[in-house]
Amino acid sequence: MATLPLEGIRVVDFTQALSGPYCTLLLADFGADVIKVERAGSGDDSRQWGPPFVGDTAAYFLSVNRNKRSVALDLKTEHDRQIAVQLVESADVVVENWRPGTADRLGLGPDAMRTLNPRLVYCSISGFGNQSQRPGYDQVVQGTSGWMSVTGTRDGTPTKSGIPIADIASGMFAAHSILASLVRRHRTSEGAYIDIAMQDALVSMLTYQAGSYFATGQPPQRNGNQHATLAPYGTFDTADGQVNISVGNDRQWEQLCHVIAVPELAYDARFKTNSDRVTNSVELRAELESRLTLEKTRNLLDAFHSAGVPAGAIRDLGEVLTDPDLAARGIILNSTHPRLGELKSPGSPWHIDGESSTARFAPPDLGQHTDEVLEELNLLNLHARKGVESHLERDRV
Repeated sequence: MATLPLEGIRVVDFTQALSGPYCTLLLADFGADVIKVERAGSGDDSRQWGPPFVGDTAAYFLSVNRNKRSVALDLKTEHDRQIAVQLVESADVVVENWRPGTADRLGLGPDAMRTLNPRLVYCSISGFGNQSQRPGYDQVVQGTSGWMSVTGTRDGTPTKSGIPIADIASGMFAAHSILASLVRRHRTSEGAYIDIAMQDALVSMLTYQAGSYFATGQPPQRNGNQHATLAPYGTFDTADGQVNISVGNDRQWEQLCHVIAVPELAYDARFKTNSDRVTNSVELRAELESRLTLEKTRNLLDAFHSAGVPAGAIRDLGEVLTDPDLAARGIILNSTHPRLGELKSPGSPWHIDGESSTARFAPPDLGQHTDEVLEELNLLNLHARKGVESHLERDRV
């Protein structure tokens, strides 16, 4: 792509772990210059969140920090805080996910920074919003948001999502709020303050489960791999495994019945409409699996696809991440790290004018770009050098 959408936009990134780094990863993939400010000496906590490690760096960190530059600062010192302030003064966007109040105590809070830089888009990500001191971690928020209460089997225990959905969702909502604010700034020249709570992000994604509660006054139950309001819509046993079937209308239901050679089932009074099928879902499952378990998964999927019945295999990540069709979409990115060698990661899912995201450069070593960024800020003179020389030496790779 000749010009990435966010080329020329500078993001100062005070985040660590996942919610904030995922937000800034999305911005970096769009072409923003993301300057990741890390603690001198130790860096982002997730650098040590392993195993597994690639060399001495956790795979966790490497997965969400490509296309960024790392600057190591000790924000407990006045000298380095002033460097951070000058970074913010040069920025279009700031993202932080410290506990609420920390940014203000460091002199880097939204009021002070937006006074210094009125066009600044400043985004805070926290567990429960900027008025709460409660620490927010994905596991905790999946529970407090109600997400776990609707995840898992009906007779089992509440279960967290297999991915850190509170972190990922809040990072995504933060990124699109930043983009919307930049569009508004283009019209008005006004910056913005964005307050993203991980719990809010998950509550906003409850959609039809919340709609069910508002309609009935009853909290929805867990449904395992089945759907509360559609049938057949879920996971079903086959002769050699399982298959996902997602019937969304009566025409697809009729096609399914023809594929499994029981066309009369489509007109059975128990199953004629979606409402009937949901009401009689136990009997429906028994009828379907008595036929599905006679056939192998691959044969069923081929027949379903030919008939236009929505269905799919249940694959592990080894199968997914080596899928040639996925590779053809350009979603698996490759980069070369100077110490760690070849790295792979899933890219951002967009395609714009036929082009997709790229790994322009590998996830940075701690402090790898400190000198480079200070030089851009015209701070690599003798006076500034005297104050930062010691920690630059310590953090240089």
